[in-house]
Amino acid sequence: MAERMLQFVRLSQQTPQKRTASQRREDFREIYNRFDPESASEQASRCSQCGVPFCQVHCPLNNNIPDWLKLTAEGRLEEAYEVAAATNTFPEVCGRVCPQDRLCEGNCVIEKGFDSVTIGSVERYIVDTAWEKGWVKPPTPSRENGYSVGIIGAGPAGLAAAERLRIRGFAVHVYDRYDRVGGLMIYGIPSFKLEKEVVMARWKQFEAGGIQFHLGVEIGRDITLEALRERHDAIFLATGVYKARDVELPGAELSGIVPALAYLTASNRQGLGDSVPEFESGALDAAGKHVVVIGGGDTAMDCVRTAVRQGAASVKCLYRRDKANMPGSMREVRNAEEEGVEFLWLSAPAGFEGKAGAVVAVRATQMHLGLPDVTGRQQVEPIPGSEFTVQADLAIKALGFDPEDLPAMFNEPALTVTRWGTLKVDHRTMMTDLPGVFAGGDIVRGASLVVWGIRDGRDAAEQIAEYVLSKAQVARAAE
Repeated sequence: MAERMLQFVRLSQQTPQKRTASQRREDFREIYNRFDPESASEQASRCSQCGVPFCQVHCPLNNNIPDWLKLTAEGRLEEAYEVAAATNTFPEVCGRVCPQDRLCEGNCVIEKGFDSVTIGSVERYIVDTAWEKGWVKPPTPSRENGYSVGIIGAGPAGLAAAERLRIRGFAVHVYDRYDRVGGLMIYGIPSFKLEKEVVMARWKQFEAGGIQFHLGVEIGRDITLEALRERHDAIFLATGVYKARDVELPGAELSGIVPALAYLTASNRQGLGDSVPEFESGALDAAGKHVVVIGGGDTAMDCVRTAVRQGAASVKCLYRRDKANMPGSMREVRNAEEEGVEFLWLSAPAGFEGKAGAVVAVRATQMHLGLPDVTGRQQVEPIPGSEFTVQADLAIKALGFDPEDLPAMFNEPALTVTRWGTLKVDHRTMMTDLPGVFAGGDIVRGASLVVWGIRDGRDAAEQIAEYVLSKAQVARAAE
């Protein structure tokens, strides 16, 4: 057990042991082993306990990171869990999938010269231990308050709001069009980053706490938004963004060119034991194929690493900027490189070549970085005469996600949207133009991180509770 903090001058950074690349390529298990108690305590003791904790400042949830690091260093794990859970609905998820290198760890004050504290790995250790010890409890209220809230979307934002509202005594009903709870945590993120048992454990805990889930329910088809508004005292829209961005290129109609989410969902469903015809037919299975993934974000990294595990003959990632400008986590890029993925930097797709109606190659153009634009980011420009082709039996487009047309889907034109298609809300109250209908997560901010979804869900829960209880108080006063 660590005797004191500020041990970064004595102890070097140590991450949990990572399984070898050859082992990782063979299965979809998580790639990192867990800290043992001694290592977790030692690594937590490296925290400098600085006066202005930039790790906490740069965490979207403002997690009390120095506090639970100190408690872990002292061996007070149950208290560490209580502190972590006070600000985070899913600390076991964030410890696994957050890009700590861009958030908390990337802003650790000892990073320059001593390497950051391994915040994410310690967080995962704390919460996994909490689950094993039975410290994680269902969100059970001390008393019911008699009001109900309907939540549309069982992803990070919707679930975070559900947990907060349930603890405050609301009857909470969560509606989702899919057959499992978790949103992209269950179907979008591969198991080698987030094993599905982790998500499903929370699902069962939430059910045990009295949160009611209505799965396979599509708003606008199975029930109207208007009907839900009549059924509940408030509504929270947390649908996420699922519309794949596309690029119009010659040959895009060929078979074998698929969107990233369809590919990842098929893989995750197959791993969960579902029958997936598109996977079984080989259409969404990379086994034996030459795979090219177009894009440079975390979704692209999920796709290339999934293809490796499915037994692809080769896996290449085509990205129009250089490595330093990758929008995804550098940690994920390193993992992909270790597992055999080849990156074609400064390369943009120009079209697809086919044979007998199926893709056989991606045509690409080499790019170079030009002058910065108004955002300060360097523009990319094609190099004349630099075209080349890359063999591809399966081309996966991982170009990001846009919102679906919710006003049309829900048959509710009073829902207004921004020029990006996201829902327009009052950012102080998180309410849409429909009274009593709130929104948060990706459907408001655009495609973002799990941790931002959690933040929005928790914030929305506070606004919803204030709205419902204040409205009830006014009604009572008028009687």
